[in-house]
Amino acid sequence: MDRSRPGAGAAEHDSSTWPCNVGPTPARTGPLVSVSLSSNYAPVSLRSLPSSSPFRRLSYPQIVAGSLPIPRPPPVAAPGGPGAGSWSAAAMDRAELTTEQVLKRDIPWEHYMSTKLISGTCLQLLRRYDHKPESQRAPLLEEIALESARPTLQNGSLPNGDSSNSKSKLTSTHDVLRGLVDWICSQLRNPTHPSCSVPTAIHCLSTLLREAYVRTLFVQADGIKLLIPLISPASTQQSIQLLYETCLCIWLLSFYDAAVDYLSTTRVMPRLVEVVKGSTKEKVVRVVVMSFRNLLAKGAFAAQMIDLGLPQIVQNLKAQAWTDEDLLDALNQLEVGLKDNLKKLSSFDKYKQQVLLGHLDWSPMHKDPSFWRENINNFEENDFQILRVLMTIIDTSSDTTALAVACYDLSQFLQYHPSGRIVVADLKAKDRVMKLMNHENAEVRKNALLCVQRLFLGAKYASFLQA
Repeated sequence: MDRSRPGAGAAEHDSSTWPCNVGPTPARTGPLVSVSLSSNYAPVSLRSLPSSSPFRRLSYPQIVAGSLPIPRPPPVAAPGGPGAGSWSAAAMDRAELTTEQVLKRDIPWEHYMSTKLISGTCLQLLRRYDHKPESQRAPLLEEIALESARPTLQNGSLPNGDSSNSKSKLTSTHDVLRGLVDWICSQLRNPTHPSCSVPTAIHCLSTLLREAYVRTLFVQADGIKLLIPLISPASTQQSIQLLYETCLCIWLLSFYDAAVDYLSTTRVMPRLVEVVKGSTKEKVVRVVVMSFRNLLAKGAFAAQMIDLGLPQIVQNLKAQAWTDEDLLDALNQLEVGLKDNLKKLSSFDKYKQQVLLGHLDWSPMHKDPSFWRENINNFEENDFQILRVLMTIIDTSSDTTALAVACYDLSQFLQYHPSGRIVVADLKAKDRVMKLMNHENAEVRKNALLCVQRLFLGAKYASFLQA
């Protein structure tokens, strides 16, 4: 064999010694590039290979996609000089391409489309991407990703047999969630099935509300008001499960401030209190108590809970034999939180502000014995100013709640102040309070009678008669 001719050795080299099966020669679809190899292989340029080498017949996609290892070719004698059997290092260095040069090479997307790896639409998008400046490429990436995620058509149909419109747009996750929330609200407003629609909708909602985006959608759809009528004591197993999942929805919504603001305008708190008072199902009690715990520090919910007698209800619940540790922890935390809020709501400054403004209502401090015991001497400030304002309210107010509260507070002063009867008598309160004993409102009559009893008989005997 004549080795003086370049490529003669490669032409006669046995192809079985090559580490790959070259196969039939495909048409070249792109320029050939240099291939960098590991230490076991020589970095070569395909243009440097002998013309008869099998690797001269490899196409560009095969080289790029397969990263084919190229062994050192058989030694070729360099005519007329030293270095026979090896290639010139300088020649290989000149043949090497930098990363930037490789990245600038055109990618044969048409070949990928012909092999059905990408669609025609993808090819168009990729061509647009190649010609866009760097700052405008980001929006195209999303289009390319969506087009790549589109199911492959088989004879105009999807793999599951459904027909597909090539012009239809891929639905996003947010669109799906919005559709589900709309369907749930429509079922709660107008059930399509008398017994299945509402339980199914609530079951789905209790799962979906774990997502913050769904909570936003549900509040925007005005769905909270649809839950309130479903919160009521239950007896049957099906109704208990529905009640549990509805209360679970309330608990999940209690983590979202916009939902809490909406809940504060509804009668959700009285309904939850009735449920927790009458329910014996542990999971229902647990989720309601955990809702109380979340709502306690938000808005005016603490005052509502105290007005509804929740501190005593919590004491009764703690006396029962619950096994759920989460429920026990929630009860302990709720008890501590209610006590702290009761102290804040029972401050004398807040009470004084209410009286001076004439805005009396049944806030917790009025019926809190500790408030009267701890603050009774504060009523002596400014020559019993608070008592004088209470008498003015009794004389002039037309608000039945304010009249009832004023009579009750006056009776509490008689109960706890050691000289209460003398002070009230000096203010000539007897005749002014007795007029209210004939008031048309029953609550006003009841508290006016209590005040007169304590004024005539003293706190001890009046309390005995009341009992």
